[in-house]
Amino acid sequence: MASNSNVGFGDEESQLSGGTNRVQPCSSTPRKRNTIDDDGKKQNFLSLSQRLGIQDFFSLDVWRASMGELLGTAVLVFMLDTIVISTFESDTKMPNLILSILIAVVITILLLAVVPVSGGHINPVISFSAALVGIISMSRAIIYIVAQCVGAILGALALRAVVSSSIEDTFSLGGCTVTVIAPGPNGPVTVGLETAQALWLEILCTFVFLFASIWMAYDHRQAKALGHVTVLSIVGVVLGLLVFISTTVTAKKGYGGAGINPARCLGPAIIRGGHLWDGHWIFWVGPTIGCVAFYVYTKIIPPKHFLAEYGFKHDFVGVVKAMSNV
Repeated sequence: MASNSNVGFGDEESQLSGGTNRVQPCSSTPRKRNTIDDDGKKQNFLSLSQRLGIQDFFSLDVWRASMGELLGTAVLVFMLDTIVISTFESDTKMPNLILSILIAVVITILLLAVVPVSGGHINPVISFSAALVGIISMSRAIIYIVAQCVGAILGALALRAVVSSSIEDTFSLGGCTVTVIAPGPNGPVTVGLETAQALWLEILCTFVFLFASIWMAYDHRQAKALGHVTVLSIVGVVLGLLVFISTTVTAKKGYGGAGINPARCLGPAIIRGGHLWDGHWIFWVGPTIGCVAFYVYTKIIPPKHFLAEYGFKHDFVGVVKAMSNV
């Protein structure tokens, strides 16, 4: 998705279908050939299958691009969970701060590596929000999210293969936790965060993540002005800050911090199991609500700021309208 000046987390369909290997930048301004017919007239109707991008399911190039998502997410899970374990295993006074800095660095590097291949999502939050906004089709988002989940499982498997059983038991493969069972004065007790608190943290952190960083990639003007290295660095820094804030402001033992990436939480949960499934739904429902809230925000602000004159053809409202015409 990166070129000389633009950054995107989205639509590769034009260049993939065109048979070229170069991934073009995603822009918040839709390409006119997607919205203007050969006579220069505005297209008023797109079929439901076009809105959903059903053809992406049958595109070999889309599936090949999803391999970048799979491998990128596998490396992400392996690296992040390794950082979680090593940071808290080390004798440092501020593990949360070190953890957040390392996460920011790793995410930035991985985004720079994966963006030219698939758009650099490596996170269902980005894929789903991009589909809602219309930058990519819902079909492509589904393919990417499946690839990300498979990659997360492979990453957790790789981590399990290199750590000792005692570390695996102690840190639960660095997975996402809301509560854990800890020894108490009168026997084992459950410690951690209340369900409502954890859910709100996921919603708020996801929205802030999209608003404060991914927004720059969606808006072609900011991406062009800042450059793709700067934008991707900001994405990493914002995620690092959110991890630091969510783990510090709660100060609850047993709570692993905001996930903001359902796939990363799914991998260790499938491989490790046990208490990682307790409240696991929070790491899916919270980000989903945050993505929807961000989409509503993009529909409220002045159209000229984000959506171009004709909008994106995969926009969720357009999908709903197409469904009503079926």
